[in-house]
Amino acid sequence: MKYITRTVWTLSLISLFTDTASEMLYPIMPIYLKTIGFSIVLIGVLEGVAEATAGLSKGYFGKLSDHSGKRAPFVQIGYAFSAISKPLMAVFVFPLWVFFVRTIDRLGKGVRTGARDAMLSDEATPETKGKIFGFHRSMDTLGAVLGPLLALLYLYFYPQDYKTLFFIAFIPGVLAVSASFFLKDKHVVSTPAIKNVSFFSFLNYWKDAPPNYRRVVAGLLAFTLFNSSDVFLLLKAKQAGLDDTAVIGIYIFYNLVFAVSAFPLGILADKIGLKRMFTIGLVIFAVVYLGMSVSAGLYAFIGLFFLYGIYAAATEGISKAWISNITDKKDTATAIGTYSGFQSICTMLASSLAGLIWYQFGAGTTFLVTGIMAVIIVVYFEFLV
Repeated sequence: MKYITRTVWTLSLISLFTDTASEMLYPIMPIYLKTIGFSIVLIGVLEGVAEATAGLSKGYFGKLSDHSGKRAPFVQIGYAFSAISKPLMAVFVFPLWVFFVRTIDRLGKGVRTGARDAMLSDEATPETKGKIFGFHRSMDTLGAVLGPLLALLYLYFYPQDYKTLFFIAFIPGVLAVSASFFLKDKHVVSTPAIKNVSFFSFLNYWKDAPPNYRRVVAGLLAFTLFNSSDVFLLLKAKQAGLDDTAVIGIYIFYNLVFAVSAFPLGILADKIGLKRMFTIGLVIFAVVYLGMSVSAGLYAFIGLFFLYGIYAAATEGISKAWISNITDKKDTATAIGTYSGFQSICTMLASSLAGLIWYQFGAGTTFLVTGIMAVIIVVYFEFLV
């Protein structure tokens, strides 16, 4: 595996540690916020502000990375922000402080995303993009398996001791930041004569980008607009009668399938083509959502969450690998950051739309509409891209 370079290993380990820290807190975050007085509405506003911060900043910092010709500092600062936010969340319980700390965490994601993915792209050739991004996704998602398992183990011995978990999550965060100092910048060609990059200047990239980039990203964003949060899948399982332990277990199972599958599917994508692998993933997604619209029972959900892990492995890293192959090397961070920024905003809208459909017409209709839209996007990619 000569194509898995030291830089790829380092970035992958950093993501593994960071995701372990984040996912350790993911299952207990809403419960913790409720215990310190947050209402459901306030939790929704908090997450909305946090995701908007991450989304808008991804494009800006991606463009800043391209223009400065540097990658490593953005990665280091971004992961440091996320690490330091974990213990700070438990220090004070004032709503304004919690908003500030959660925003710092998401800002960290915005700072690092474009530069990190550009570093991964620089370590690959067009023929190995699927492998490199797939390997990184596998390691990243392994953290999403370890994090909830560690949280469940801790809470088994110390029920409802949520605050301590925030301090424990700081440990893998520190390991991630420490590993980031092993990263070194290769020579990156920066764009001269631009002294200042305004916050929304990345939006200009859409106008200047290659036509194929616009076609691909338009399809990806249209899909994102109907791809709501995984929380809705877990809510459906809960609604069908699964207890809390089974729901958390099925979420860990999904992440395990994702982690195990991402690298081999990345290798396969390099052989059959990134576009083909992505559309195969979308077909599987459609099957899962159409299945969710009619399913009930533990075994049905296990099968559907298994397929959902395969879908995620076939699309998440692949989409960024695909974008990096159709854009100029000097614009990689801007291209991926711009896409990731719009994606974050579409994800927010998707969850709002799904919640509205669920409220008005029920869970079955929500999954049916999403499944049908996924099929339409598959047709778009097959015939128009």
